[in-house]
Amino acid sequence: MKRKIQIFIIFTLITLNSSAQNINLSGGSIFDGEPYLAINPQNPRHLVVAWMGYVFLNRIMIKTRVSFDGGTTWSSAQNTPHFAAGYTSADPSLAFDDNGNVFLSLIDHDADLFSGAVYVRKSQDGGISWGNPVEVINYNSDPGKIPIDRPWISIDRSGGENNGNIYITTTNASGASGPPYHPYFIRSTDNGESFGPWRFADTTGWLSGSLVKKPMPAPEVTSDGTFHCAYPSYVITQNILPRFILASSENAGTGFTYNTLAASASAIAVTDTSAKKGYLLRANPGNPLHLAFFHLSNENGDADVYFRESSDGGSTWSEGVRVNDDPVANGRMQDLVWAAFDTDGDLVATWRDRRNAPDTGYAASYEIYGAVRLKNSQTFSANFRISELSVPFDNILLENGNDFMSTCLLNDTISAAWGDTRDGKLNIWFQRMTLNGVMVSVQQIAQEELPRIRVFQTGVNTLIIEADGIKKYSLLNATGKVLRRADNLPGNHTQIVDITDLATAVYLLKVETVDGMVVTKVRISR
Repeated sequence: MKRKIQIFIIFTLITLNSSAQNINLSGGSIFDGEPYLAINPQNPRHLVVAWMGYVFLNRIMIKTRVSFDGGTTWSSAQNTPHFAAGYTSADPSLAFDDNGNVFLSLIDHDADLFSGAVYVRKSQDGGISWGNPVEVINYNSDPGKIPIDRPWISIDRSGGENNGNIYITTTNASGASGPPYHPYFIRSTDNGESFGPWRFADTTGWLSGSLVKKPMPAPEVTSDGTFHCAYPSYVITQNILPRFILASSENAGTGFTYNTLAASASAIAVTDTSAKKGYLLRANPGNPLHLAFFHLSNENGDADVYFRESSDGGSTWSEGVRVNDDPVANGRMQDLVWAAFDTDGDLVATWRDRRNAPDTGYAASYEIYGAVRLKNSQTFSANFRISELSVPFDNILLENGNDFMSTCLLNDTISAAWGDTRDGKLNIWFQRMTLNGVMVSVQQIAQEELPRIRVFQTGVNTLIIEADGIKKYSLLNATGKVLRRADNLPGNHTQIVDITDLATAVYLLKVETVDGMVVTKVRISR
């Protein structure tokens, strides 16, 4: 007698022969890099993306596109004008306020970096058009230090007394006159109409120091209006170990308190100069005391994605947890890390992954991977692939302008944008995926039909898989260990799996068919 097995479709990847699963947002012919993606918290189907794109006779300009249907269709790309003729732009970031306005932060400067500034533009129509640039901090604001590199924007949406404040953090650009180096903090209290005087985000005893040339601060604003930023520091008189410091302010940046986020021996630092070593601070929208920090670590001999968290507003932090689940110390580098919380506390991390590359190091083929930690869970899910193919390494990835990808998580939907070179040039690609309660399911943007699969248990020793054209399958336990596997199958409609020695438990079953791949959660009963 057949006993139906409980099935939840938790990860579905459509494989197409003639069209890609991921969508090319930029479509440039030379260079498009470093995307930043933002979603309107009032309307999860309203997305805005900005990136660096080459424009003939205009060097690099910041380009933007808007979608009002969840990324199915996008507006045409719009070029953000330079502040002055001959300028070039870099480092876009985006943020919505709670009125639906969206703000774009960027650098615009002359080609030799002798003049320029960080600017903010405001859009009142959802990113279709942008207002005039407002200067935040300029090349000479801190003479000789060029404090206009890697600006990030964050906005207070707490509903408190500082609601609507806009915060910009920056650091020193290449060519600064020399140490010491600092993270910078600037704020607007009038909805971006003007920005007040800058200040250092570090201070005596908590200095970034003279050895970290670009101590980029990673900012975040919690749901109670507390501003935080994390930055690197290496000052032996402060701490014999290199560390990340958390600067926190409950009064909109008037004063800061400081805590050590992490302190580790320099031996775990990622020494490959090609690696994109960005780090990221995130706050749980449902709990202002819950902070998450992502960074790279070399403690296993290659660059891995590590996660730390605080449940007390940053006063204390957990030890680092490795997020990527490929074999430890396999020489495969991970980088380009990004992360996002959902409003209910789910957490997603994404990164560039080389686990399937034939070579080690930075110059290897790559894919975009991710992992999810659901609210109340203590561990991240098995890693899943976001990009649908492995992309050969291209030398353009050694250049500046591809240091970050961007990911949002809202209403159990992951939206990811990244740069890759699958077409022989660096373009911006996009994927939208949905959380399905337990794990992740991937939705093809073009709404193609998903592969159909039926799984059931017969007796106590046999599992039956029914699908059109089964090519391979694997059965995994909760830790990701492969217990049963068959490859290069002839494409039959039925496969029989011997489960004689498997205990009553929930397992993961991955099945690849002629129409694509499905991963299901199954319960085997005794």
